[in-house]
Amino acid sequence: MNTATKPEQTAVEHATYEDLCLYIDGEFIKGGGRKEQDVLNPATGQPIAKLPHATREDLDRALAAAARAFETWKKSSPLERAKILRKVGEMSRERAKDIGRNITLDMGKPIAEAIGEVMANSEHCDWHAEECRRIYGRVIPPRLPNVRQMVLREPIGVCAAFTPWNFPYNQAIRKICAAVGAGCTIVIKGPEDSPSAVVAIARMFHEAGLPPGVLNVVWGVPAEVSDYLIKSPIVRKVSFTGSVPVGKQLAALAAAHMKRVTMELGGHSPVVVFDDADIDRAADMLVAFKFRNAGQVCVSPTRFYIQEKAYDRFVARFIEKTNGIKVGSGLEEDTRMGPLAHYRRVPAIQSFIDDAKKRGAKIEIGGTQLGEVGNFFAPTVLTNVPEDSLVMTSEPFGPVAPCVPFKDIDEVLRRANSLPYGLSSYVFTTNTKNALAMQNGIEAGMVNINHFGQALAETPFGGIKDSGIGSEGGTETFDGYLTTKFVTQMD
Repeated sequence: MNTATKPEQTAVEHATYEDLCLYIDGEFIKGGGRKEQDVLNPATGQPIAKLPHATREDLDRALAAAARAFETWKKSSPLERAKILRKVGEMSRERAKDIGRNITLDMGKPIAEAIGEVMANSEHCDWHAEECRRIYGRVIPPRLPNVRQMVLREPIGVCAAFTPWNFPYNQAIRKICAAVGAGCTIVIKGPEDSPSAVVAIARMFHEAGLPPGVLNVVWGVPAEVSDYLIKSPIVRKVSFTGSVPVGKQLAALAAAHMKRVTMELGGHSPVVVFDDADIDRAADMLVAFKFRNAGQVCVSPTRFYIQEKAYDRFVARFIEKTNGIKVGSGLEEDTRMGPLAHYRRVPAIQSFIDDAKKRGAKIEIGGTQLGEVGNFFAPTVLTNVPEDSLVMTSEPFGPVAPCVPFKDIDEVLRRANSLPYGLSSYVFTTNTKNALAMQNGIEAGMVNINHFGQALAETPFGGIKDSGIGSEGGTETFDGYLTTKFVTQMD
């Protein structure tokens, strides 16, 4: 396994990092004696900026601004909304290198991945710009000739959104575009650990001419901000992406106030490789996808089930390709895997590996922290992993790939569906019978067969079971942001 030196980042390298602030009612706000927290570079552990936290007065101002703006924005033309969304999409692509570089600085992923995140997900601006022009109601044929029956789709109101640190641009732009395109207003709390992308998004919407109050960005202690926003009678919709435990808490809080939710929660994605698959191609693709963003991806492949006849060949190829991954600072162009985003993730990943080893698993490669500076962890492959081990039952959210053999479809479906997670899944086979059985049998919101085709702007993204409620993207994207009103009129 190749590892790169993790040099200290200089003041010059940080000089162009995003000027962090709140964005409330069309104003960028910082200072004023507000509490601040350090934003750390995970490759060095050194602070690169300070992030202001919102006061209680700031939160009240954001809510009031969103409520006031909603009264006019809900009546705005879809053409106006589409024009603004397209402008933001254009600016996102123009500024992708700068936004991506800052994501690498505060989140750690390789710069090519960070820039790719911005470029690819700018399409959400374009998609929502087009789809918001197609929010249709319908006319229902009446039973009486002098009655007219109509169904109207109307924006739900002020939305509160909470987005994670692993894909800071991706997750924020999805929620903001859906709310803005639907005619809603939004208060969003992004990730305090990797905040630059959300501030950059706010600047682009501001420059694109979004009216004050339609978008508001706040920061603070996550539990305190989420509790305050969700309990506010002003908020009518909650969107959250994050862990299952936190998602359940927020969903329960929202339910207590009868507020609609969209929840994209954790996963523990099964990979099923049949012995008739193109084994080398499957292994090569899965190595790249598994260790993308150091495995800190909610849809990362995390449980590898390989049919017995192909098991040894797949594992050998997988280990060979894993061994070639260069780990280092995300700013170095030849880096293929950066650090974990937080230092606390290092002992967490180690605990998964130690538990598996204690239960009889074999560490084929990796299994340890790399170096003493930064949050670097070696890409790890485990074999002979017991089904009841921690890494097979709880989402690892890191660069760990446990590989186990299976005999037939019935067995692998039972094992793949045995957990409460149901976000994504992956199947490799050249047999159409196997493919049909798996797409029908796997309990997941997304099933990828022989490639990775999810998370596009035009396709729905979401899970089932403990992995969430609702979808973002695709024609389903506005469902959580619109109410249905039935109108019946007699002449």
